[in-house]
Amino acid sequence: MIANEVFTGLAAVLAVAETKSFTAAAARLGVSAAAVSQTVKEVERRIGTPLFARTTRRVGLTEAGAAFLARVRPAVGEIAAATEAAGLMGQRPIGLLRLTVPRIALDMVVAPVLAAYRDACPEVRVEIAVDDTAIDLAVGGFDAGIRIGELIERDMIAVRLTPAFRWIAVGSPTYFARNGRPATPEALAEHALIGYRFPGSGALYRWEFVRENKEFTVAVHGPIVVNDGGLAIDCALRGLGLAYTADRIVTPHLETGRLEAVLTAFAPESPGFHLYFPNRAQAQPKLRAFIDVARRVLPR
Repeated sequence: MIANEVFTGLAAVLAVAETKSFTAAAARLGVSAAAVSQTVKEVERRIGTPLFARTTRRVGLTEAGAAFLARVRPAVGEIAAATEAAGLMGQRPIGLLRLTVPRIALDMVVAPVLAAYRDACPEVRVEIAVDDTAIDLAVGGFDAGIRIGELIERDMIAVRLTPAFRWIAVGSPTYFARNGRPATPEALAEHALIGYRFPGSGALYRWEFVRENKEFTVAVHGPIVVNDGGLAIDCALRGLGLAYTADRIVTPHLETGRLEAVLTAFAPESPGFHLYFPNRAQAQPKLRAFIDVARRVLPR
């Protein structure tokens, strides 16, 4: 039996069983008694046995009808509950919000927004998967992701979360006292650089710079290679070498003097972090609420 045929007419059957009357069932469904009778007959024909014993004064279930209703009622109740739950998800923030984010966005975006979002949307559970690799939202089962704007695919809706920032090379005063400061990106070849290896591809990241509006990269060779940006910064704080990172991430260290920036004249600009998601997802209240909270909490 075709799936859609299985459900056809069940509302009429349930209404007759509950009201014990074709006339009352018709009133409940807003149709004629004749239409209800015809629908029930079609269901009985499709099943191959009578569901109701009809007399001039009453309507009762046959043995087959009682067995059929005993199994159908719970299933219909589940369908009704599922329909109501799905409807609620379209009316207010509720359910599970799954996000994929890179490590570099944790302190800049996720940490400031998460507490405020939980306060604003207590009925939403949040799952955050930290991953620096490119993620297919549909394959991973994610509602949305956070990435640097220039890395987001064109078929996605992207909402800016942070202002633009610059990529800079940083080191500790102790390191510079021992090794001096590079005057140009090419001079980095004479310094200890803390490299970053992409977890997914295994490729070693080349530091990016700009000179006279032309972008170029510098290969990184040094005593330490990591796959976590936070660890690279920690190594720089300990004087183990120079790290390459977003200026907004190390602003507190720059302000206290624990780190100092070099080659700022060659620093490229990034469009900042964006929340991205497929077009069909933007109507979800839980996602719209996350955007609203992020815009309220994060600096513009």
